[in-house]
Amino acid sequence: MNTTEKIIIYQVFTRLFGNTSVCCQQNGDLRTNGCGKMDDFTKQALHAIKKMGATHIWYTGIIAHATQTDYTAYGIPKDHPAVVKGKAGSPYAIKDYYDVDPDLAVRPEKRMEEFAALVERTHESGLKMIIDFVPNHVARQYHSLAKPAGTKDLGENDDKTQAFSPNNNFYYIPGQALGGDLNLYDAEAGRYEEMPAKATGNNRFDATPNVNDWYETVKLNYGVDYIGNTGCHFDPIPDTWHKMKDILLFWAAKGIDGFRCDMAEMVPCEFWGWAIPQVKAVYPNLIFIAEVYNPNEYRNYIFNGHFDYLYDKVGLYDALRAVTCGYASATSITSCWQSVNDIWSHMLNFLENHDEQRIASDFFAGNPFKAIPAMIVSACMNTNPMMIYFGQELGESGMDSEGFSGRDGRTTIFDYWSIDSIRRWSNHGRFNDHLLNDKEKDLHHFYTRLLTLCNSEPAIAKGEFFDLMYVNRNTWKMDEHKQYAFLRKYGKEVLLIVVNFSEMPMHVSVNLPQHAFDYLQMPAQAACQAKELLSGKTETISFSPERTVNLDLPALGGKILRITF
Repeated sequence: MNTTEKIIIYQVFTRLFGNTSVCCQQNGDLRTNGCGKMDDFTKQALHAIKKMGATHIWYTGIIAHATQTDYTAYGIPKDHPAVVKGKAGSPYAIKDYYDVDPDLAVRPEKRMEEFAALVERTHESGLKMIIDFVPNHVARQYHSLAKPAGTKDLGENDDKTQAFSPNNNFYYIPGQALGGDLNLYDAEAGRYEEMPAKATGNNRFDATPNVNDWYETVKLNYGVDYIGNTGCHFDPIPDTWHKMKDILLFWAAKGIDGFRCDMAEMVPCEFWGWAIPQVKAVYPNLIFIAEVYNPNEYRNYIFNGHFDYLYDKVGLYDALRAVTCGYASATSITSCWQSVNDIWSHMLNFLENHDEQRIASDFFAGNPFKAIPAMIVSACMNTNPMMIYFGQELGESGMDSEGFSGRDGRTTIFDYWSIDSIRRWSNHGRFNDHLLNDKEKDLHHFYTRLLTLCNSEPAIAKGEFFDLMYVNRNTWKMDEHKQYAFLRKYGKEVLLIVVNFSEMPMHVSVNLPQHAFDYLQMPAQAACQAKELLSGKTETISFSPERTVNLDLPALGGKILRITF
């Protein structure tokens, strides 16, 4: 792994990216609304993503999952619609760990060949490739048709009379059928029958999940007895561990560069600590990203689970969202990095992903430009990875009512749909700004400039960090609740980064402490030329502990000033 490169991940929901349908219907099926394909990630498309500053692309929803679309013509059994969310289905309800989702293929019978071609094109474009690994749960009707010869299917040898057995792949509720307040009847397919009921993916160990549960999934058994509370049964190694390690190795052999591991903290850390080193022994450059939300478990999943990176959601994301929306002070940013200072290089920063509401939605900021200060902070604070979600760079609002996913400020992961901003940016495969409005062009330019700086500027990619806020509180020319300032230093260059969360332009005076000059080994300068990297303009500033740095900051913006010694 190239440790001098700052990882910039472009997450894309694969089935939506290339869909050019203009008039999608709510709850429309594949025939009505269309679907993007792996082939839509052309050399031109990948070049455009790379040009934006991305180093990695995370193709979300590659592995075959439950769907209401009929693929029986290709030998794929139909899924009962009562246990599928949305017409397209959730990409996190895996129905065959060894297969590519047929929705994504121009020729479904050639889906694995089309995937191999996508891997090749991605690498030819200079990007590295990440896919999902969904370890905690599978679709209710999971059955692998594509598994290698000699491989036993999940649940194939389970003793269904046992609620829990370390040899079982699933948890059961013996003697009870799946029921509760779920509507398990469909006019065409009849009633969905599951006897005995399996435990539901969000740790419902009973036969009566409700509509707010992950009712379309079943929980995988890694040897933890949640039902009888007899503890962990990890010796001998549970059967599920071996099966899931084999799945990781299967996809790693396809030439991918990393896994984003869904709800990794719902799987015992001991499994990761056992599996990841074995996979990396064969594929040492693979990266593993964990979706983990419990800060008390961060160090466990890094040091014992051997993950490379963890979501920084409940720390930096939540703080920057609150500051952007005016609910919190910018001073809260300091405590975020301090709480993970010893593991900061392992934290993945983001302001959007498929689970979170869009910045431009009515539920977040209502305006994508309000998050520009947060983006500068998130991308430039340290050497750790940064991720954006496709359409974020265009101000996509996520305010469509697509179907199963209602008007909730998120881009649907359950429905067939087309993303207006992405469709216009692609402009029939040309990937230019001809069909974008002026605000979208400006935002796209900002994201491109900021994200490319992350690796063109050594101080951001691999430099040291110094928080300036402790000497800028309660000063008469800087509002610590609306402005945030820090330094990045590498070699003979230092970056002074100051952002303004206020909707008013501000003239600020930033104090630089003597300790910063001593710690970063910087010479003081009464007056020096500083290049502002976002605009390209040059400013004359004082860079000394004896005098403040006086700056004019744009509303909802910031400056990245480079000083060379």
